[in-house]
This record gives sequence, structure tokens and C-alpha cells, in this order.
Amino acid sequence: MAEIVLGIGASHTPLLTLESPQWSHRAAADYANTRLNLSDGRWLDYPALLAEVGPRYADVVTPEHLERKALLCEAALDRLADALEIVAPDAVVVVGDDQGELFSPANQPAVAIFHGDAIRMSDMYGQDHTPAWMRQVGEGYLMDATHSLPGHPALAAELIAGLMERGVDLATVASVEAPGKVGFGHAFGFIAKRLFRGRAIPMVPLLLNTYFPPNVPTAARCHDIGRLLAQVLRAGTSPLRVAVIASGGLSHFVVDEALDRRVIDAFVSGNAEALRSIPRAALNSGSSEILNWVLAAGALQGLPLRWHDYQPLYRTPAGTGIGAAFCEWRHPT
Repeated sequence: MAEIVLGIGASHTPLLTLESPQWSHRAAADYANTRLNLSDGRWLDYPALLAEVGPRYADVVTPEHLERKALLCEAALDRLADALEIVAPDAVVVVGDDQGELFSPANQPAVAIFHGDAIRMSDMYGQDHTPAWMRQVGEGYLMDATHSLPGHPALAAELIAGLMERGVDLATVASVEAPGKVGFGHAFGFIAKRLFRGRAIPMVPLLLNTYFPPNVPTAARCHDIGRLLAQVLRAGTSPLRVAVIASGGLSHFVVDEALDRRVIDAFVSGNAEALRSIPRAALNSGSSEILNWVLAAGALQGLPLRWHDYQPLYRTPAGTGIGAAFCEWRHPT
């Protein structure tokens, strides 16, 4: 029987791989984005967003404020890395989404589990023509070369079989057939690079399609899958100590502090229904990665939320950016 000994949630925004003066590159992308998602389901370009809300965040996008936010986020990530080092799990299950790194519209599973022994990373940010700041992002995501991370085939096989028996129809991935063309992406590489501290911790990637209709699971379904994942772990034959990690989120590319705080409050209180009932309209584009956290929270029911931090990272006067969140679930020592 496996035991879930640790839960972690961590945003994986490119901002967390860059020094704060370089955040302007992501702000430039927001200014050019014609589909900025609001939590009511609408999509606006930046001029329309600015006309609607005004430059209300101009005072929190100064260089001094951004640097303070960067330091707070680094401290939060250090705390999560400390927890992972202290608990020292035998394996980690990382719940993350693919964004065209491994899958494509030609084949986009709703839920997939990798069961191979080598997780080959995409190198899409390591090309000769890649701008220097994007190469730095690639280094932070382990996407600057075809890095290889250890999988855990035995644990993955147990999860696949157990979830299928419990009514979760999965896709499975055994290998990366064309390294250098496709590979695992930032949701998995960031966690290994920033939190593992160079340790070769075996990983089982659980790939959840949060971004791309028409087969995005509902919040309720994600929570159900998480609960079933925990059942499978506890019923299995592997005597492993396992960490479950949610990668990504929260709201972006327009920061919605109210949504993010409702999600975090639900983690604090253990309010599963609040997570299960998040409306689909609030879960478009980057904000869809909240679903990774909802699935992980389902698996972590019964494990207390020990610590959390939240930093809204605004990068333009109209409020684009990301709600960066960091959470740790584990029993008191």
C-alpha cells in the first residue's frame, strides 16, 4: 500500500524563471494578446480591457514592486523545495497540462498517464534562433535541451490499472518517439528543475487537458479523478511514500484575485464542493490550470494544508499577469 506523504501546489509561470526586469517580455505579450480571458467567459484584447477597468494597477507594476514580488515568490518556492527534501518521497505524481509540447490537436487526450522509464523533455526553447530571455525560460523549464527525467513504470502501471477499474478511461504514454520534435513540457520540467534540487526523484506525469476544447474535463470530474487516484494508491501493492504535486495556475492571463482566493480558501477549509463547482467560464486559457490543483486536492483529501502563500503578479496597468500560488499539504511532524 502506498502512502501519500506530501502534497504540493506550485505555479509555473515564466516569471518564476526570470529576473523581475525581464517580466516586461511577458507584459509585451499581454499587450499584443487579442484573447485575454475574463472569469465571466469573455475574451478581450488589451485596449478593450484597459477601457473597461482603467489603469488601476499602475502603482503595482513599478520595478521596485515587481522585484519585491519576485523575492517573495522565490522564498515560497524555496519553502516547497525544503518540504520535498525533508519528506523525501520515493516517487512523485505530477498533475500538469500539456500545451503543444507532447500532444497536438491531432491527438489530444483528456487525461493521460506516462508509464515509461525515461521522461524526455521538449527542447523547444533551446533553438539557435531563440531569444536570450526565452532560452533562460527554457533552462528553468528543462526545455533548453532534450533532458531526461526518471519515470516510475511500476507505480504508473498500478495507477493506470486501478483508475481504469474505477471507471476513469485513460490514454497512456509509453515513450517519446521523436525527441527533438516533441517531448514533455514546462508543467513537469519546472517542478523537477526548481523543486527537486538536482535529485533524481522518479516521477509519474499525469497529463490533464485543461486548455483545449472540446474535451476538457469539468472541475467536478477532475476532483473525482483525484479521489480515485488516492484510492488506487492506498489499494496498491507498492509500499511507496508518494508526493502529489499540482503544477500551474492560478488565474491568468488576467489576474482574478477573487477567484484565486476562493480556490485557496477551499483548500484551507477542505470545501470540496467549492472546488467541484467552479464554473467552466472561469477556467479558460491559463486559468484552466486551476483544474490541475482541483485534481490534486481530490487526491489530498484528509491531508491537512500546512502552509500556503499567494502573490498576485500584475505586469500591466490593466491587470494582466498571473495569480501565483504555493501550497503544502502534510501531516504535522
